[in-house]
Amino acid sequence: MSPAPHPLAGKPLELADTLRSGNAWKIRLACGYMGLPIARRTFDIVQGDLETDAFGRINPWRQVPALLTAEGEWLAESQAILWYLGQGTPWLPADRLAQAQVSSWLSFEQTQHMHAFAQPRLLIHLRRTARVDDPAMQAWREIGMKAAAWMDAHLAGRDYLVGTAPTIADIALYPYTSMAAEGGYDLSGFAHIDAWLARMRALPGFTPLIATA
Repeated sequence: MSPAPHPLAGKPLELADTLRSGNAWKIRLACGYMGLPIARRTFDIVQGDLETDAFGRINPWRQVPALLTAEGEWLAESQAILWYLGQGTPWLPADRLAQAQVSSWLSFEQTQHMHAFAQPRLLIHLRRTARVDDPAMQAWREIGMKAAAWMDAHLAGRDYLVGTAPTIADIALYPYTSMAAEGGYDLSGFAHIDAWLARMRALPGFTPLIATA
């Protein structure tokens, strides 16, 4: 039996992002996994695109991603967009407890995980204004390694973070975990995370950060 069509199938969706944004990658991953075509409007931070009045009308917080929804309104914040896209699909379980567990992991990603992984990547790999061994980068990695250890322990004996199938929680945590080495992380000791990352890459519809010919 073929899967039911996505509730948003056939609706025009547009993503405002930047080329290497991990948060925006979450949304493109979600659309790829869910089989949702999405138009992409990519902005350039270096050129000051996010500071223009035009972008301010998309998101007055001047951050990416932002999604132009089927209702014709712009929606900001990656976790909110994932929730919007996941509704009515297996990616956001209808079960009360499972849905709460997904929400818990989304909160974990924002409060315990993302900044500790994103900041070293930004400063070391993208801006090249910090060294791997800078004390501030080491401090971020100490926080991030604790988060990785919690994830790895949770994934022992599990394929995915919630239940037996992938959810938007897995999508939320995939990008910055998979790019950890760009911030000087060594996650080679976390076998369960490594296997989970491989499972996520193997899912139909996986979308890389940068498309290759």
